[in-house]
Amino acid sequence: MYHWVSGTNMHQSRRSFLTMPGAALLPAQSPHSTLRVAFIGVGNRGSYLLRHMLKVQGIRVVAICDTDPDNLKKATEAVTALGDAPETYVDYRKLLDRKDIDAVVIATPVDFHKAMAVAALEVGKNVYCEKPMALTPEECRIVTNAAASAKGIFQSGFQLRHDPNRAASMKFIQDGGIGEILFLEGHRHTGDLPRKTAWYFDRSRSGDNIVEQACHIIDLMVWAAGAHPLRAFGSGGVNLYKNEPPGRTTMDNYSVIYEFPNDVRLSFTHIFFDPPGFSGIKERVYGSRGAIDLATGTFIELDRKGERKIDVADAGQDSTFRSLVAFVENAKSGKKPLNNADSARISTLTAMMGRKSIYERRVVSWEEVDV
Repeated sequence: MYHWVSGTNMHQSRRSFLTMPGAALLPAQSPHSTLRVAFIGVGNRGSYLLRHMLKVQGIRVVAICDTDPDNLKKATEAVTALGDAPETYVDYRKLLDRKDIDAVVIATPVDFHKAMAVAALEVGKNVYCEKPMALTPEECRIVTNAAASAKGIFQSGFQLRHDPNRAASMKFIQDGGIGEILFLEGHRHTGDLPRKTAWYFDRSRSGDNIVEQACHIIDLMVWAAGAHPLRAFGSGGVNLYKNEPPGRTTMDNYSVIYEFPNDVRLSFTHIFFDPPGFSGIKERVYGSRGAIDLATGTFIELDRKGERKIDVADAGQDSTFRSLVAFVENAKSGKKPLNNADSARISTLTAMMGRKSIYERRVVSWEEVDV
């Protein structure tokens, strides 16, 4: 049996599961069109996904798998509160043996993504697998190949593509609103990760922070650039949290410069000792007409004062909820997801380029990770 440790459980009451704002976006489904969904991993991220999935119309959560009894109990209670009775498992392979499961949501530590996603795809399930795609370029290729030949669809947990502000900002960019793209800038400056989630700090399991955490912003930047980077150069290490928690092998700060086609660069920095409220998280794209902040949908014209909000449909809706709604729609229709296997592979490889450059202290080209 495979054993994996799920993320820290969110201590949510049954009420919190049932009172999430936002209406489901799917039209009412007839009983025979209900998508039967199973969850593998209901710790920190998995319980958050479950909370949102329970608000999507046209689904039933019929099975839950987790090796942590506490996580399994709380997730099961959340589903049974809505009148269903999901079966529980500690071995995901037994869950996948069930013929009545249409779709699987995978929210386990990164080192299990490849094996679980491929196994689910091979038995015909539709798969929603949390980001990043996998731990290594070779694993990413295996998952992508499995998705290409699968009966079901594969959707990655790069849910920020479904955030209303970011989606509207991207359309504005693609429609020429900022002119020619000149420069990309992102930073993720926060406090350290939760210490009780040990696998976050083990780079052999998480892929290090640039792959496990920064991939969200990197995915947006790759989407904006419309191409994979050509090369990367970075530097990083542990300056403050040395051996905190004990055995830590992940960085607490780093910086990477990526070079994209057409002489476009991305400057990305990531630190974990940013004082509360000091700098935070930013995703910005600069063009010949001005610059846009993706997260807020705010555009400022070059050499002019003032700013304006671009038009945003569905403003305020949660990106995770919208991504899961899209997953259900895609699974039922067979439509290729916006956050699909091909795009997820490129974004994950881009993060791995930066990781390889930092570790090896040299410029790394795309060809070195494009296996």
